[in-house]
Amino acid sequence: QVHLVESGGGLVQPGGSLRLSCSASGRTFGTYAMAWFRHASGNEREFVAAISWSGDSTYHANSVRVRFTISKDNAKNTVYLQMNSLKPEDTAVYYCAARSRPWAAITLHEYDYWGQGTQVTVSS
Repeated sequence: QVHLVESGGGLVQPGGSLRLSCSASGRTFGTYAMAWFRHASGNEREFVAAISWSGDSTYHANSVRVRFTISKDNAKNTVYLQMNSLKPEDTAVYYCAARSRPWAAITLHEYDYWGQGTQVTVSS
């Protein structure tokens, strides 16, 4: 079992930055691929970014590429999402996810564990 806890969300103005963190506990974190998804009101939950267990491979949705960066620190059992140049359309609840495979995936059904989510609101 893996327990995930997100933090770092909040209210930010357009063009601003936030860094989300996801702290993992439970089974060996280093063998799990991790990802971030988001769910905006009225939309389905969508893929944002993913990273392999080694950290060598990362994937970002087209809508956030260049602006967002996923990274991880296995020593701290933590995955991060650095979000720059935020737009109002980035407003959503952001969820951290883990899958019991070393390679990353971009569809939500491939992830086994989920955090409770953290709200990100981009508004002036």
